[in-house]
Amino acid sequence: MKSRSLTPFLFAGSLVVAFLATCQAGSIAVYWGQNDGEASLAETCASGNYEFVILAFLPKFGKGQTPELNLASHCDPSSGGCRSQSKDIQSCQRSGVKVLLSIGGGDGSYGLSSPGDASQVAMYLWNNYLGGTSSSRPLGDAVLDGIDFDIELGSAKFWNNLATDLKKLGKNGGTTVLLSAAPQCPFPDEWDGGAINTGLFDFVWVQFYNNEECQFSAGRSAFLNAWKKWESVPAGKIFLGLPASKDAAGTGFVPARELTSRVLPLIKGSPKYGGVMLWSKFYDDRTGYSDAIKSQV
Repeated sequence: MKSRSLTPFLFAGSLVVAFLATCQAGSIAVYWGQNDGEASLAETCASGNYEFVILAFLPKFGKGQTPELNLASHCDPSSGGCRSQSKDIQSCQRSGVKVLLSIGGGDGSYGLSSPGDASQVAMYLWNNYLGGTSSSRPLGDAVLDGIDFDIELGSAKFWNNLATDLKKLGKNGGTTVLLSAAPQCPFPDEWDGGAINTGLFDFVWVQFYNNEECQFSAGRSAFLNAWKKWESVPAGKIFLGLPASKDAAGTGFVPARELTSRVLPLIKGSPKYGGVMLWSKFYDDRTGYSDAIKSQV
């Protein structure tokens, strides 16, 4: 076939199209599990709106405690009731959705007392939720894709050790353990900062809400200043964390139209831009927030 060079006009047009395609290649991550009345896990993944679903939470672990899963009224782990989620998790994964377990949260009893404690927690997570084996896997046979660090209380020590141990277990087991973190937008984060600085985190969904000094309502300059600081961390992709409704957080809600017209254009050109994280599926069910933004993320 005879080749022809592009005219300057067509060439410029092709560059614009390529640029827009690159800028719009974001994903939506959503937290699931902490509210009565939200869609099931299978329904959440079947919506096609999310590339990541984060199960919230494992709020008790470390310091010699017996770890406890809490998925609100979705299931009762103490009676083995959460093993029924295995089928839904596998259904999500077959459709290309990554499913992670979030450890910590804003309310709980957790922490690490030493590097040895971190190793024990890592082994527990590996055997009970990831690629290891255990007779008491709370979510059944499903193998989760990774672990999310939502550390919001207690000591900031040894989370870097936990991250390192989890990645090593995955490598030795012949699989990839994805790591994500959900720091607050003031930089650096009080709890997750040390772990993120290991360079082992694939995704960082920064909470640009309940932090009036750096969320978008603080003004364009304050918001961008915080975003650029988070761009500097040695992590894979950075996500803009937002509440999916006004009721989902004290401050920081951004209406969908404002997000797509005023906020995302400021950050989508970043090579580290990954997309938007939403708290949570329950609130998204009520507002349709992800439906409104997904074509623009």
